[in-house]
Amino acid sequence: MAKTKWNTSDIPDQGGRTAVITGANTGLGFETAAALAERGAHVVLAVRNTDKGREAAARIAARTPRAAVTVQRLDLSSLDSIRTAAAELRARHDRIDLLINNAGVMWTPKSTTADGFELQLGTNHLGHFALTGLLLDHMLTVPGSRVVTVSSEAHRLRASIDFDDLQSERGYSRTGAYGQSKLANLLFAYELQRRLAGKHATISLAAHPGGAGTELARNSSPPVRVLFERVVVPLFAQDAPAGALPTLRAATDPRASGAQFYGPDGITGMRGHPEVVTSSKKSHDTEDQRRLWSVSEQLTGVVHPV
Repeated sequence: MAKTKWNTSDIPDQGGRTAVITGANTGLGFETAAALAERGAHVVLAVRNTDKGREAAARIAARTPRAAVTVQRLDLSSLDSIRTAAAELRARHDRIDLLINNAGVMWTPKSTTADGFELQLGTNHLGHFALTGLLLDHMLTVPGSRVVTVSSEAHRLRASIDFDDLQSERGYSRTGAYGQSKLANLLFAYELQRRLAGKHATISLAAHPGGAGTELARNSSPPVRVLFERVVVPLFAQDAPAGALPTLRAATDPRASGAQFYGPDGITGMRGHPEVVTSSKKSHDTEDQRRLWSVSEQLTGVVHPV
């Protein structure tokens, strides 16, 4: 009998493992957290709104009564918040097995983070870059530890790293800034793996959900949001539990390797079962990977221990 496609039943026992998931109160992050908690992981919901985080933890407990779930306040648009959250996580956990960089904003009006970064790049890439760097030494010697960074197929669309105008000060495009941030996620994931390879227990992978029916488009303009919710999602997207599967496979499949990119296996990449997929040529530009890493260290003040 042919084996069925990979799904949550393939997640190995996660007992004794600690998973930190950003943006875990809703959508893909919530489904990722719920699945890992069901398999025995101690899951930390790293969220901006702790009230919503506690509500999410209660929903997970209703699904899995013995689930070990805690809530950590984290605002990825503030380096102060990131440093505080990382210090609290380090104090509470001797080791971290999984760091899932899931949270994100999409198609926002032009605005900046607390530190003056363009909001989409600052939240989606720079925030996760800083958080990873501040937690990584609690992972490097942990067998089977992984950093999974969630990107998007939007890394192909109007996407390039404009090092001469990284913060979109000369001109701003909602879709262009989002694409740049998602390309940055991949450049970061691949460069992190290059620095980890052969030296540490941790590996770095990436994933994308395809088209997923989540709240991510809530910050877009009303016409775009209506189009996304009434046309794109019904015709092309899959639900949040299916959209979380590539992240879950990257995080837990014993056969996964560093620098792999997981996404839906459908022809358009929008739907399907999680498999290793190919990212854009730009995402594999090693010069851009190294340059973005250096710039990110300078902007955040966070130097990774690798």
